[in-house]
Amino acid sequence: MEGTFNLHEALKENFGFDSFKSNQEAIIRTLLSGKDVFVLMPTGGGKSMCYQLPALLMEGTAIVISPLIALMKNQVDAIRNTNREDGVAHFINSSLTKSQIEAVKEDIRKGTTKLLYVAPESLTKGENVEFLKSIKISFYAVDEAHCISEWGHDFRPEYRKIRPIINEICKAPVIALTATATDKVRIDIKKNLGILDAAEFKRHHQIHQTAASMQRHHLLSESQKSGGTHRSAQNQRNPSRSLSRRNGLRHTLPNTR
Repeated sequence: MEGTFNLHEALKENFGFDSFKSNQEAIIRTLLSGKDVFVLMPTGGGKSMCYQLPALLMEGTAIVISPLIALMKNQVDAIRNTNREDGVAHFINSSLTKSQIEAVKEDIRKGTTKLLYVAPESLTKGENVEFLKSIKISFYAVDEAHCISEWGHDFRPEYRKIRPIINEICKAPVIALTATATDKVRIDIKKNLGILDAAEFKRHHQIHQTAASMQRHHLLSESQKSGGTHRSAQNQRNPSRSLSRRNGLRHTLPNTR
């Protein structure tokens, strides 16, 4: 599948950038080929581009599992800013009403939505599982994947349910992404997600936490205390800058507000 795409043209067309950063292109090509992928990349290194671009190119909807409501909203707002279709990206979480969730599902049914962000708690709800069984899923992206490991610093039990739910919904490639993981945590992530044979991309010299990743650790901790609803004021003010920073690209996307 990956051989049918000109990735540099797609990058320019969808995000306005001329080149990839670091090993983004290799990661994207591996995912497009249908393989599972494990990515260890520092905060600001460009993890989100590794699933956003292939999601836009592949048939179906990519399911992005993220623990932070604020992060979901920031990414959805920013990617809509680069696309003609407002419905290209959506999130489902506890902040939406039933009518809003139904509107999201309608966009997915129509084939408009390429990225659906969900919290692990939302993924495991019976009505969401039944709905996801009825649609074409391109792949699953597990962000902050270290949350699945009891050996990690942000362990969340809900993450342990991800693989069984994937098996129940439908199997598709999985890309797991994290900014920090020891070898013990890395192996635990792959084991619990059922991707022991995944292609690995990691940058050994940048495993140590940066100030940005320390801040994300604080957000995760606050999110757990408040049931996942903590919001970063800085990201709320400028969600486009958040997407650009997470994609690890030097350009700044236009402000959405």
